[in-house]
Amino acid sequence: MGCRTSKVLPEPPKDVQLDLVKKVEPHQTDVYKNFLRPEGGGEKTGSPSPHGQSQATRAATQSPPVAHGQADPRRNKVAKYRAKFDPRVTAKYEIKALIGRGSFSRVVRVEHKGTRQPYAIKMIETRYREGREVCESELCVLRRVRHTNIIQLMEVFETAERVYMVMELATGGELFDRIIARGSFTERDATRVLQMVLDGVKYLHTLGITHRDLKPENLLYYHPGTDSKIMITDFGLASTRKKGDECLMKTTCGTPEYIAPEILVRKPYTNAVDMWALGVISYILLSGTMPFEDDNRMRLYRQILKGKYSFSGEVGILPHPAWLQMWMFRFVFQAPWPSVSNLAKDFIDRVLTVDPSERLTAGQALKHPWIVSMAASSSMKNLQRCISQNLLKRASSRCHSTKSAHSTRSSRSTKSNKARRVREKELRELNRRYQRQYNG
Repeated sequence: MGCRTSKVLPEPPKDVQLDLVKKVEPHQTDVYKNFLRPEGGGEKTGSPSPHGQSQATRAATQSPPVAHGQADPRRNKVAKYRAKFDPRVTAKYEIKALIGRGSFSRVVRVEHKGTRQPYAIKMIETRYREGREVCESELCVLRRVRHTNIIQLMEVFETAERVYMVMELATGGELFDRIIARGSFTERDATRVLQMVLDGVKYLHTLGITHRDLKPENLLYYHPGTDSKIMITDFGLASTRKKGDECLMKTTCGTPEYIAPEILVRKPYTNAVDMWALGVISYILLSGTMPFEDDNRMRLYRQILKGKYSFSGEVGILPHPAWLQMWMFRFVFQAPWPSVSNLAKDFIDRVLTVDPSERLTAGQALKHPWIVSMAASSSMKNLQRCISQNLLKRASSRCHSTKSAHSTRSSRSTKSNKARRVREKELRELNRRYQRQYNG
């Protein structure tokens, strides 16, 4: 959708023992570990065929015409990343295209040379502390899970400075990109999506795994077909508890608009934070708008702590910076709440509950009448046009906001992680304001 919201990375208080992921020390010698499948066992039933790839994937794998005598920049980029890969990886997989990048990682599309099966390889730079922590967190989760709605890890290559994670390739695109592209989307379609996500989350919670960064960008369709399943991805901020371990967590992390209230006030929290995020996703899924949104981080956090949102018919972005007032008339959202059933709203109310002890668990959410009946008693009105327009307007407004912030920023580095984290000053102010509410 463009102009993504930056994550709130872990930045714990120094005087508290927190549940930070373990560090992975670089190996003195390269180690190769193929722990899931034997050699040549890369075939998987139900995988998308090459001709069934999404337009974005096809564009990434096809080279544009190049004039005679000129170098192909796309091929040069692929060659650049191929050169960084360990020879054992390139001996088994053919590097096709760069499809994603992060602060300490790159994701490339590859083909198994023996089976011609497409996969994704995530290359993580473990020579950096943050990269090692993210890598350890993801591997700790992906080595344990085997579920149809969770991205599967196929094998791992480890070197002194990098880890290569070979995973299933999801070619169907992000959840909301699919909604925008399709011609129809009803409450029944929404319940189908939520059933798959809830089933995956329930499985994770049963294993003692809390995702802690559930959001639409981390929900991908397996293939472009209409019958594609949804897959949960990106476990870089996940927390894993073994049987018998204390289930409470204390690390402040996540993406601002999806963070649960108990995380913001730095109270020990449980896997109920994932259900709060799913409540936010459900709200967006039915309207294309956010339940809590503000350009100012502190005001956003206050909205979340109060847990107040509305099911009104018309919602507008409140552009607090003066320069954005001129754009106000362009970003008024028409939310389809009058056409949404009371059962759907009840489901959201029971998940977006400030008190985590009263919030539905994943198992309870799967038994909610709206989910069980797949919105059988709801109106089958097509909500797609309204939802997609709101999603596109929101993306456009955030792009304008981001560009202005960059243009008015001082000489401080725009790449600093400090701007992406929860600031201690902000949290102290929030704690003072709401201490009585949470200790009462």
